[in-house]
Amino acid sequence: MNNKQPDASTELAIEAKGLVKKFGRNIVVDHINLNIPKGTIFGFLGPNGSGKTTTVRMLSTLLPMNGGTVKVFGNDLENESKEVRKRISLAGQYASLDEDLTGMENLLIIARLLGYSRSQAKKRAETLLRLFKMEEAAKRQVKNYSGGMRRRIDIAGSIVKVPDILFLDEPTTGLDPESRNQVWSIIRSLKDAGTTVFLTTQYLEEADYLADRIAIIKEGKMIAEGTTAELKASLKTGILRIRFPGLKERHKADKILSPLFASSASENPLELLFEMENSQEAMEEIRKLEKEKVVINEFSFGQPSLDEVFLQLTSYSSFQEDQRKEGAN
Repeated sequence: MNNKQPDASTELAIEAKGLVKKFGRNIVVDHINLNIPKGTIFGFLGPNGSGKTTTVRMLSTLLPMNGGTVKVFGNDLENESKEVRKRISLAGQYASLDEDLTGMENLLIIARLLGYSRSQAKKRAETLLRLFKMEEAAKRQVKNYSGGMRRRIDIAGSIVKVPDILFLDEPTTGLDPESRNQVWSIIRSLKDAGTTVFLTTQYLEEADYLADRIAIIKEGKMIAEGTTAELKASLKTGILRIRFPGLKERHKADKILSPLFASSASENPLELLFEMENSQEAMEEIRKLEKEKVVINEFSFGQPSLDEVFLQLTSYSSFQEDQRKEGAN
């Protein structure tokens, strides 16, 4: 695991040491350490049930810790929670809106609760509705919104007052590509203005595009951390991608190469991915397939994607754990 420490002169937005959360005997978050510099986007990735949302809930003061210490801009999370709450905002996985109110009314209420005057609240709500391209839906009840519209208005509510730290728990789930790009642009602009963003997401291309650093969690444990470039380089291999005209050719190639090389998952059923050390080795395998008269549409050799890194790291950690358990028995 790459757990590079930030420069001593860098101000930390979040510093967590040995963070633990248990539900009964089940350890959901297992001694996680985090050092997140101010003004950065930190991606927090993991399979479903890995402890991502639980970690977010602890860091945002919604759930007590069972162990460890956390400081948010130097304030102790447990003993100075009121000071911490003044500096953070959270958009969770599900929209926290009053469905009987309109989008505008929801934003106005949030703004008034945050201390805005009536005129200031109206101006801020109008700005956010315009930013998220929700002007036409401003006077419609939220219960009549689509899932994507609810998500956008919920995120808008989380930045009525621009926070020092914004926790975004899977912010673009259910959004169409255009809305997703709008949210990405807003997240970038918040970072540029100095906000620290703690981002969990199921879309790895989202983390690849947005995050300055990424941590990967599996079964409550941190298994990797670094920049996207560092994580991709950690595999120390390249990926040979081969695309075939049909399933018959794909299956034939799979039988030839799979016993020799580690394969990675691909969303394309007509594509195979294999880990190779270098391009020369990749070309030798392509020639082997051609000799066996396997028809290939196209192939390429290059650095693995973040998806491939994620799949290999999470699968490998599962393999290691299985081996450890077998050894213990």
